[in-house]
Amino acid sequence: MSAQRGIVICGGAFAGLALALALRQGLGTEIPVIVVDPALGQRPSRDPRATAIVAACRRLFEAIGIWAEIADTTQPILDMVVTDSRLDDATRPVFLTFAGDVEPGEPFAHMVENRLLIDALVAHAEAAGIDLRATVVSTYEANADLVSVTLADGSAIEASLLVAADGARSKLRERAGIVTHGWDYDQSGIVVSVGHERDHQGRAEEHFLPAGPFAILPLKGKRSSLVWTENRKEASRIVGLSEAEFHDELERRFGLHLGEVEALDKPRAFPLGYFVARSFIAERLALVGDAAHLIHPIAGQGLNMGLKDVAALAEVVVDAARLGIDLGQADVLERYQRWRRFDTMAMGVATNSLNFLFSNESTLLRTVRDVGLGIVDRLPPLKSLFIRQAAGLSGEVPRLLKGEAL
Repeated sequence: MSAQRGIVICGGAFAGLALALALRQGLGTEIPVIVVDPALGQRPSRDPRATAIVAACRRLFEAIGIWAEIADTTQPILDMVVTDSRLDDATRPVFLTFAGDVEPGEPFAHMVENRLLIDALVAHAEAAGIDLRATVVSTYEANADLVSVTLADGSAIEASLLVAADGARSKLRERAGIVTHGWDYDQSGIVVSVGHERDHQGRAEEHFLPAGPFAILPLKGKRSSLVWTENRKEASRIVGLSEAEFHDELERRFGLHLGEVEALDKPRAFPLGYFVARSFIAERLALVGDAAHLIHPIAGQGLNMGLKDVAALAEVVVDAARLGIDLGQADVLERYQRWRRFDTMAMGVATNSLNFLFSNESTLLRTVRDVGLGIVDRLPPLKSLFIRQAAGLSGEVPRLLKGEAL
């Protein structure tokens, strides 16, 4: 049996903390789990954003003991409508609707406020005895036996495995010499929370406009989270407007179906791009989340893809530990990569295709896509297939995504 050292996770956001909790659950307390991120010293979280958590990832949070704590603050998405129109069109006809549960009583997604989820993850990690360090990884060296990790505070750790959960600009990925392939879109996503007079009834809306999708995602109470795609120049102009001018732009896109609308926080714009790492692994290193892949938010799958990475990596590592296999050896990490790479590439192709199909002014493409949406809307079995795919419940699903403990 191999001597098992600890696991160091670089990155203390959703993916890093969820992975730490899953590993602690599956490995017990004998194998140290260390999470390193400067943001761990900045609590409580002030992240104003919200995220759609699909059914499979909700099951993961349930399995690691998080969901019960935040469930009352989340908003289930009970219904979704898709429209396709130009900005100044008098009406926005609905071409596609999704309603119903993936399983009886289980909505296909919930909206979760980032700050509440992060704080719950940190509190659970502390209670589980996970070593949280508010610093950064300065450097590391890997060999056949271990990975030596040096932190910015001068401490050194010998581990079996190092996990890069440090985001799209991952320093660990760069140090490992793993290149990425992809491109920038000439688009930015404007993110802002809004309040409105009438209740949304749990309905999400995705309005496909020529500049990109304008998504209205329901939050608890008479509030919604917007993910609003524009070309980069226009997005920069919009977030720089005065409150009154921004309200006018917001109302043009949001409409008045929920009554008067107002921004509840300052809008921010994030450049959009697509990339996938050429490899999700290196010697004693695994990439998860945005460090491994970044996709367009058009399908709302970015964070959920990272949580699928977490579920797969946690399972292969725990399985290896139970067999007495070195947690960081090559064939363990290869199993993780095989499990996640095809799904990641398929989702990247899907989001790129959707963005191309919907983010343009072509009358021909608009006709084709509207006919396609209408056909899907009239085929319940196909809609059910899409819902299960979007909910993360198709294909070979890791145990955590089924709600099963490791």
